[in-house]
Amino acid sequence: MSRYTGPKLKISRRLGDLPGLTRKKSHKTSAAGEHGNQIRKSSEYSLRLEEKQKLRFNYGLSERQLVKNIKIAKKVQGSTGIILLQILEMRLDNTIFRLGLAPTIPAARQLVNHEHILVNNSIVSICSYQCKPGDIITIKNKNSSIELIKKYMNFPGLLNIPNHLEFNKESLIAKVNGIIDREWIALQINELLIIEYYSRK
Repeated sequence: MSRYTGPKLKISRRLGDLPGLTRKKSHKTSAAGEHGNQIRKSSEYSLRLEEKQKLRFNYGLSERQLVKNIKIAKKVQGSTGIILLQILEMRLDNTIFRLGLAPTIPAARQLVNHEHILVNNSIVSICSYQCKPGDIITIKNKNSSIELIKKYMNFPGLLNIPNHLEFNKESLIAKVNGIIDREWIALQINELLIIEYYSRK
């Protein structure tokens, strides 16, 4: 399945708050769909599937990308679920979003694709680039890039910049100080259900 480009509010109504996908809030109280008001008992499979879909839609991943990241996480020593979340949080597009330089992850992805972002003084146009401790993230020294970032910074983003990042709003220079801790991950998700989902396939 390719990256989702349909109505985002519909997805957040179905799956809950996805801070990376959209900043819009729905005023409707029922779940999305024709049968949104019906009370259904969720099976174990549907619970695992829902957590997997939350992860996919929040970070804007295709199914293939998610499977690839899970395989990488399984090779690293430690809890596979937490390592998976750390891999996704350290992606360049998500790092731009968490710094408050873009209102959503799709907006951050566009900044990266259009070559507005520099990592260690080199243009990086690959959204899945894994940020490492010590990386310096800056904005291209071009009026259009700086104006776009300043416009995006006026959007209300997440309240706090995670403790593994530091950002100077005057100079627009950010630094990655380490790997993100689990408690700083903004998405409300049970990563163990995602690992279970793929281990049973």
